[in-house]
Amino acid sequence: MTEIADSTPTEPAPAETDAATETVMFGADWCGDCRRAKLVFDRAGVQYRYVDLVQDPAAADVAKDISGRTNIPVILYPDRSHQVEPSNADLQRKIDELGLARG
Repeated sequence: MTEIADSTPTEPAPAETDAATETVMFGADWCGDCRRAKLVFDRAGVQYRYVDLVQDPAAADVAKDISGRTNIPVILYPDRSHQVEPSNADLQRKIDELGLARG
């Protein structure tokens, strides 16, 4: 019989996400498309968690697992869909589709 030595729950890594409840953007400040996507979200009042791949390089693997690509930004939505390098129009369509805009 195998026993588990420590059953204490561990804290999730910063890049891990509960996609069912939040929008997460993986990006970097040097990335123009990332800055543009943040601006679209901020102007629409979208609540999201930004994962800075410079501050958390291991999160790049998470973003790649989600998208299958190394391009950024990778945006993961509560409906488990994602976008990679979306245009402003694509971002706005998804914001509207999911009702993510706030006031």
